[in-house]
Amino acid sequence: MLIDIHPKLPMRDKKITKEFYINKLGFKEFGSTDFEGYLMIEKDRIQIHFFEFKELNPKENYGMVYIRVENIDDFYQSLLDKKTPIHPNGSLEIKPWGQKEFSVLDPDSNLLTFGQSIMD
Repeated sequence: MLIDIHPKLPMRDKKITKEFYINKLGFKEFGSTDFEGYLMIEKDRIQIHFFEFKELNPKENYGMVYIRVENIDDFYQSLLDKKTPIHPNGSLEIKPWGQKEFSVLDPDSNLLTFGQSIMD
């Protein structure tokens, strides 16, 4: 039985990644141990892990995560209020597949897409 998933994404600089996720997306650091070259963050029931990859070329990074949310309008507005950059092609909109979505690129070009079903 599968019960959870914690995606692992590459990061070049732990301090920059941590600052972005905490200050721009509202996550907090997870765990009580600070592992060198590894970061764990969480928000509500979502955890994302990062591994250090100093040689990562952000233009060649295809890391992606789709995160389902509730109250997407409020979450989107909270990011705008924090001046979090929204992906230029990822503004909040209703998609043909029945999801209301928007996207954000982190400092290493990992694509985070947030979506809420409008079919419920």
